[in-house]
Amino acid sequence: MRQYLQNKKGLVQNVFNKVYDKYDLMNDFMSLGIHRLWKKNLINWMSPSPKKKLIDMACGTGDLGKLFLEHTNYTGKVVCVDPNSGMLKKGTERLKKYNNITWKKGYAEKILAPNNSFDYYTISFGLRNAKNINKSLKEAHRVLKPGGRFLCLEFSKVQNSQLNAFYKKYSKLIPSIGEVIVGEKKPYKYLIESIENFMNQEELIELMYKNNLAKCSYRNLSGGIVAIHSGWKI
Repeated sequence: MRQYLQNKKGLVQNVFNKVYDKYDLMNDFMSLGIHRLWKKNLINWMSPSPKKKLIDMACGTGDLGKLFLEHTNYTGKVVCVDPNSGMLKKGTERLKKYNNITWKKGYAEKILAPNNSFDYYTISFGLRNAKNINKSLKEAHRVLKPGGRFLCLEFSKVQNSQLNAFYKKYSKLIPSIGEVIVGEKKPYKYLIESIENFMNQEELIELMYKNNLAKCSYRNLSGGIVAIHSGWKI
């Protein structure tokens, strides 16, 4: 199992402790705002029904939870989970008008929720940071209801060689952008390394099947810079 940088004790937590306050701003700079379209693509593919319940793991400041509620005409319920207290505080302040969002500190490898609790499970740009991806997928399967759906939005492998060459050149600039915007270079150096070392689209599909998810598939966005993976609990 290719975990690489994910297993460096405390590294991921330290990264987000340094950047949470300007997390959304930096995401907009790094992706030129396109991360918002990627998340909308995920919700559109999910096409959630009204009055359903979502757990959004590694929720950040709650982008996906907000989109889910908008798509369900505010009839759904969301549990936003993140290991970073600062990120949760930021999200709570940002979305304080939404009384159907619950915020919890927690980890993908051990979710404090009963079996068969949620209709949907999402994780965006968080799976590669998990200390144990197998355990994280097992937990996702456990907390989903039968018929529930798992959706992961994550950086992946670019399919086009010309786009890949451009993307790699651009990626090298991101730590310097982070230093200007956030005042920190190292967290974004980690970010680029974690993306480079993460598995490809088919490897993640294989891992999803291994951990009992069914009818697994993926969609590439922006030429494979990111991919959405979907699986079901049968």
